[in-house]
Amino acid sequence: MPRPILIFDFDGTVALGDGPVRAYARAVAAEAGLAASFVDDILSGHAGTDGEEIAIDAYDLVRVRATAAGASADDLARGYAASRAHLASDAAPIAAPAGLAAFLADVDAERVLVTNAPGVRIPEALDALGLTGLFDRVVVDAGKPDGLAALLDALDADADVLAVGDIWRNDLAPAHTRGHATALVAGYPDEAATPDFHAATLSELLPALTDWVHAHARTR
Repeated sequence: MPRPILIFDFDGTVALGDGPVRAYARAVAAEAGLAASFVDDILSGHAGTDGEEIAIDAYDLVRVRATAAGASADDLARGYAASRAHLASDAAPIAAPAGLAAFLADVDAERVLVTNAPGVRIPEALDALGLTGLFDRVVVDAGKPDGLAALLDALDADADVLAVGDIWRNDLAPAHTRGHATALVAGYPDEAATPDFHAATLSELLPALTDWVHAHARTR
């Protein structure tokens, strides 16, 4: 019988650290000619105060604050592309959650990585994280949430799925809508979020993910 399916987000879930976001902020600031303080200030807090648009994650916060400072959509696009060329380098360091590699190596489930990021340096990033070869499938440029919805709809109707991510509307809501299990890792506040599992870090969630896989493997 098919194994349970675990679907993981990348940035903020599997790849931790503010290095890539800072690289994005630096690149956008350079493209748009923003003040040098923009990079230092960008992670100072969540958006949504004093009339500021609510951001769904740190990358979106760069967009919100850069746009408010005068950056154009082209500045943002060029900055993002430039920043991803440095992913997992000294200019945009990342780290894996403690215990994730061992979990992925041992778990009896189909392991799928789904990210809206382009494929640029994803292999290098997985290598830096110690996760090379530990995902059965890697989907880049996914276009979540709609792209995740399409991926889920292409699965067998009786597939057991647990989606793991840090942005409810992108990473988890499509799975929840279809009756699948969800696990929220920290994330910016979202009043719509109703995950089955929730913890500040993915490492804290690994025991619950293990129990979920065991429970659904036994039903097959």
